[in-house]
This record gives sequence, C-alpha cells and structure tokens, in this order.
Amino acid sequence: METRVALIGIIVENVDSTPQLNQLLHEYGSYIIGRMGIPYRERKVNIISVAIDAPQDVINALSGKIGRLDGITAKTAYSNIG
Repeated sequence: METRVALIGIIVENVDSTPQLNQLLHEYGSYIIGRMGIPYRERKVNIISVAIDAPQDVINALSGKIGRLDGITAKTAYSNIG
C-alpha cells in the first residue's frame, strides 16, 4: 500500500487528555517517524508535532481520533511525495 509523509500538529489545552493522546500515539507508533513536544507554560498549552509515514487512511484516522479528544486540536499537513 502506498504511504504518504505528513506532519500532524497538535495543541493540548486539557492536560487531563494526555494519557489518551499518548495511548493513540503508541498504537500508531510503527508509522511515526518522530515527534517533538514543546510546553508553552506562559499560555498553559502544549504543542506537539508528529512526523508520520503511513497510508492516507491511517493518517486520517489518527488525526481524527486525536481531534476528538477533549481539549486537543489536531491539523495535518501532507507532503507531495508519495
């Protein structure tokens, strides 16, 4: 199956949802290239970027599940390479 490279940008405003987020990232760990988290203490949010190489339906599923968590927003940017 063809894969795509994408970046999922995640904003965490409710830290109580962090365990569910980490569980999702663990479930999809075989597709994740890397991740970086930045705590922005002054604004009380956490910013996470996840680089992923996976089939598009897998990327969409992960991003959708993350976005449904309480107090968490996710947006995905896709590369043009296949």
